[in-house]
Amino acid sequence: MTTAVAVPFRFFSLQVVRTERLGPSLVRVTFGGGDLACFFSDGCDQSLSLFLPHPGQSEPAVPYELGDGWWEAWRELPDGVRAVMRSYTLRALRRDPDEIDIDFVLHEPAGPASRWASRARAGDRVVLLGPAVADNRAIRFRPPEDTDLVVVWGDETAVPAVSAILEALPAGMPARVWLEVRHAGDVQDLVTAAGAEVTWLVRENQGAEGSPMALGALRAAQLPSAERPYVWIAGESGQVKALRRHFVGERGFDRRRVAFVGYWRQGLSEEQLREAG
Repeated sequence: MTTAVAVPFRFFSLQVVRTERLGPSLVRVTFGGGDLACFFSDGCDQSLSLFLPHPGQSEPAVPYELGDGWWEAWRELPDGVRAVMRSYTLRALRRDPDEIDIDFVLHEPAGPASRWASRARAGDRVVLLGPAVADNRAIRFRPPEDTDLVVVWGDETAVPAVSAILEALPAGMPARVWLEVRHAGDVQDLVTAAGAEVTWLVRENQGAEGSPMALGALRAAQLPSAERPYVWIAGESGQVKALRRHFVGERGFDRRRVAFVGYWRQGLSEEQLREAG
């Protein structure tokens, strides 16, 4: 029996239903479970906290039965016991049956989440901290109603959110989208009714993660004329900050209409990033 943490979020006990390899660096894991009847989200970039077991554990160690006291109790568990916590974006939610998809980035050297995802099998158990209310504070993509141009940039960690954003855009909405991925095989066919131009930036021959490809590509881009553009940027925090400066400082966009989120930081694990933040 799971317990609520704080509205509008709660814990969900889930199992892997199936996996699908999307490319050299991407794998989709589909989760199911009775708890998902209480999972609701209307957001395109819904943020989630996923708890994974260590090798040899049948399920992740998360003391969610303690209610609001779970965080301190979880932090006090030994390193080899305490569940691995990682932040992810919801790719899709379906009903009948209740299922959610989460896309994982695979990389070398593999961290605990990448390693888990590469080996995930049907029946594997996880715990999710996610929304029980459809409109919640873990949704960042919120274009105002008067938006007349949507501009999006994301790296491979943001591909799930960008895919969902494109699917949700109104028919004919002008949109310019840049997605940066590691390998050409990671490029996906994205579905949208919007008037979207999607540019894939492939880092295959560009060296390390966090390359300056995105800033150069966006500086060179001619955007459609618009009076009320809306920008959404997500991925490696250094690139996200540089791109926000570009849109606000160089292009003169209203900073209130530029949404940005650093999903990860070059050289830091999520634990280190959490401590630094």
